[in-house]
Amino acid sequence: MRIGGGSEVFKRWKGFAMVLTGGMFWGLSGTVAQKLFVEEGFTPGFLVCIRLVVAGALLLLFASFGEKRRQVFGVWKDHESRIRLVVFGLIGMLGVQYTYFASIEKGNAAAATLLQYLAPLLVVVYQAWLKSKLPSGRETLAVAFALVGTLLLVTNGSWHSLSISTAAVVWGLLSAVGLAFNAIYPSELQRKWESTVILGWAMVVGGAALALINRPWNAVGMHWSWVSAAEVIYVVIFGTLVAFYLFIDSLRYVTSTEASLLSIIEPLVAVLASVFWLKVPLGFYEGIGGVCILVTVAILAVRKAEPKVSD
Repeated sequence: MRIGGGSEVFKRWKGFAMVLTGGMFWGLSGTVAQKLFVEEGFTPGFLVCIRLVVAGALLLLFASFGEKRRQVFGVWKDHESRIRLVVFGLIGMLGVQYTYFASIEKGNAAAATLLQYLAPLLVVVYQAWLKSKLPSGRETLAVAFALVGTLLLVTNGSWHSLSISTAAVVWGLLSAVGLAFNAIYPSELQRKWESTVILGWAMVVGGAALALINRPWNAVGMHWSWVSAAEVIYVVIFGTLVAFYLFIDSLRYVTSTEASLLSIIEPLVAVLASVFWLKVPLGFYEGIGGVCILVTVAILAVRKAEPKVSD
């Protein structure tokens, strides 16, 4: 009994570590992207295209060696799944990635990440509308925190002007819409197919579509060096591939509620890295607004206890 109990505790701590590490990789990737935009002349179109195609192809490669490798191409043989996958790739994956990076380019990684984390609130509003039912008291409290937090974040307490550009706010809010879409839309696909297969193909589809428009091979004005190359590799490999894998695999050891709560570390890392590494100024009211948004996520992440999925 002691051995078994110790093993379960180890698995839970392993899951916690995986979620936290993945969240830190995610959060830091936005800050690295900001550095690439500001200092190295990179564009959201180029970085998103490379990020999605490379990370998606590697996810599919890993899935090809797994137990359910037949799903890698099998998903395209199912007509309904094929259509859903294309929609998820074009509207969901490409949409949320491009709007997030565009918000960073027009503003900063801290504000863009916090605005994106309004997505759980949008999911609550959508579900309430779908069920023709008013939000619960807990959800109403979350709405209040989210509204106050957003206002403080974008105004820094001054109602006469925005503390970040209007474009950054619009792109950030669109990113939240995209993230909310991704939380709802692929549920049917995930019930039939492996998450790595769905995510991998969605990334490849979205990245390939953007490549046709953006044509990354014709991109100019970027400063390539060992440092900028390492930063691009970080965004693609650690900030995308490794982060996604760690989060997905952690669900074998912890509940989705625990994973959602721990993933709050992503905006925290984005804010801290922006302030202390890139020296992005963060006003007092902006900081309070960010805390309110994090409280919103925490409130909405708390659910009735769920059984843990373990291997």
